[in-house]
Amino acid sequence: MQPADSLAGKTVDIPRRRRELTAKLEPFDSFWEAPDDIDSGYRRFGLYYKDNYARYLREDKDARILCVSCGPGYGVALLHDLGYRDVLGIDSFQEKIAHARRRNLNCRVAYAFDYLEQSADGSYDVLFLEQEINHLTKDEILEFLALCRAKLRPGGRLLCFVLNGANPLTGAEALAQNFDHYNTFSEYTLRQVLKHVGFGEIEVFDLNPYVFYGNPLNYLAMAAAGALHLLFRACFMLYGKKNRLFAKKIAAACKRPLR
Repeated sequence: MQPADSLAGKTVDIPRRRRELTAKLEPFDSFWEAPDDIDSGYRRFGLYYKDNYARYLREDKDARILCVSCGPGYGVALLHDLGYRDVLGIDSFQEKIAHARRRNLNCRVAYAFDYLEQSADGSYDVLFLEQEINHLTKDEILEFLALCRAKLRPGGRLLCFVLNGANPLTGAEALAQNFDHYNTFSEYTLRQVLKHVGFGEIEVFDLNPYVFYGNPLNYLAMAAAGALHLLFRACFMLYGKKNRLFAKKIAAACKRPLR
């Protein structure tokens, strides 16, 4: 362990990373999308997560859920608000965990690979990855997803998301915008890699960013994006492609098979 540090007025031990990852500037095991006003993100990301992911969560409020790369605890806060009682968030940046601790959220400083490797197999009902797996190399992605599968109970669910390379406007830029983005995905390749490591009941879907339903401009943006997606799909069909998902980011919900 490294020397003790202080988080939200409490003294904690900051773990030393055992497993070095390729990404150095924006590592996978910390959440990077928080706005400058960290506190405003609890509402914004709460709406975003609820709209996109809530239907894939288990009904059992005692389900054991781990939020990986939780940042300030946006996902943990939403799950708490939805009534889930056994939720833990981990993130490698103590400054972000400090925000979560100030809100009495169950979050701790830990590294994604290290923490899961030290967890017993079959420990969790749900693993929610809050950072894009594009921050991992292809070999690291395969290893990490296989690790996630091992730590889920049979029938347990994984929620993850990626940058969508199939979007003609944002796909290439998504790869180039960040030095630590090593790849993009499409609906097919996300399903392909999850199936390869042994997940089943895979559902891949667009992530909808237009979740502020009290704002009339939200509906204009939804209509414009919908029209573009229809155009993209028609263009892809002209080239014999079957792509259906064109949001900037796509996500997957899948399960560890019962057998």
